Amino acid sequence: MIAKGNFMHMIQFPPRAFGSAVLIAVLMAFCVLPARAGVEIQDVTSPQGVKAWLVEDYSVPIVSIRFAFKGGSTQDPAGKEGLANLMTGLFDEGAGDLDSDTFQLRLDDAGSEMSFSAGYDQVSGSMRMLAETQDEAFALLRMAILTPRFDPAPVNRIRDQIVAGIEAGALDPATKSDIAWAEALYDGHPYARRDEGTAATLASITPADLKAFHARTFARSNLVVGVVGAIDAETLGRRLDELFASLPAEAELVPVPRADIKLGQEIRVDYDLPQTTLQLAYPGIERNDPQFFAAYLMNHILGGGTFSSWLFNEIREKRGLAYGIGSSLANREYSSALVIGTATRSDRAAEALELIRAEVRRMAETGPTEAELDFAKKYVTGAYAINNLDSSAAIARTLVELQIDGLGIDYIDRRSGLIAAVTLDEVKAAAKRLLTTEPAVMIVGPAAKAAPAPSSGAIQ
Repeated sequence: MIAKGNFMHMIQFPPRAFGSAVLIAVLMAFCVLPARAGVEIQDVTSPQGVKAWLVEDYSVPIVSIRFAFKGGSTQDPAGKEGLANLMTGLFDEGAGDLDSDTFQLRLDDAGSEMSFSAGYDQVSGSMRMLAETQDEAFALLRMAILTPRFDPAPVNRIRDQIVAGIEAGALDPATKSDIAWAEALYDGHPYARRDEGTAATLASITPADLKAFHARTFARSNLVVGVVGAIDAETLGRRLDELFASLPAEAELVPVPRADIKLGQEIRVDYDLPQTTLQLAYPGIERNDPQFFAAYLMNHILGGGTFSSWLFNEIREKRGLAYGIGSSLANREYSSALVIGTATRSDRAAEALELIRAEVRRMAETGPTEAELDFAKKYVTGAYAINNLDSSAAIARTLVELQIDGLGIDYIDRRSGLIAAVTLDEVKAAAKRLLTTEPAVMIVGPAAKAAPAPSSGAIQ
């Protein structure tokens, strides 16, 4: 499993509901496509130089566009945390000469679904539309991208919604543990901050701040675009210029250093709960590292394969200590980690933690068998299309992610061969590389329940 930025939850704003029941029915009928092992990706450059990846598909009368501006909440100024996230809740709250109500009515009339969200490393946007109403849909998306209004009334209303969520989260142990985890692992780095902000930082944000943030982060230099559906390359080229050609050429991004993840520590969040949550972080691996697929397959065998992994077998199947357990390679622009997580009865948390450590130690010392590696290769090869290519929205998202990761337009075609080429010795080497460091461990549960000494899981 590969997770992008899964250390903390993000507040995201759902797409607006369609105003027409007929349009809802059409989109529900056509939004899912058969998963495909391969897709033909075109590299499109508009007349004014805007680039995008396109997958033409006329089997359904839908066009899906997804785009991302690199930057995200790491660009929030100190004291104004939550700025990027607040901004993404306002793109359909008025743009150009349309106020909030008028813009949303026009969006419904166009039969289109628009959504924006902010992550740590990028601000993402998407729109799904009927091909026959794309003129109106693209016109509205153009206004949202180029001329969002950030009127005071919508700003205050969306801010109040976010603050209400923050205040509710203050009573949630999962939210408290997310905050403690990020602060401990990323001490002093922008990743340690709350991407949704706090009530105090949000109160300091003005419409002028939003306009300034938009102006310096929405630019052609940090833009990637993926498009799927009933649209040809020539038409897309014109649409790209309509949407993006008027943006500044260069973004004004603040440099962000790589995060030095603080491993080898124990983080406790005392909470009187019947279950204790356990989370462990080990060193990760960069997406462009030559050993990435060896680490990816190793992680799948350890905990990434939901019903077939070592951790699932030991913790769930043999002992019934948890309903579920898993591990993932968590990659961000400025950090990477291998993360293991589960929840178990509080009176058996110490036992579960020691079993996790034992399985990690076994993987680092002996590694998997050839049969286990062969099974993992078959699974991750076959599952890719199901997980990434089963709908127009999923394909568009995948096109954007491939560009952000710099994997190349032929990656989908090359992926199976890259996986097949991994040897058992390479997987064992990756296990030793990532799993011999003392992890960071977070324990969320009753204070009286003690964990084993951190050194018990280390390999010297």
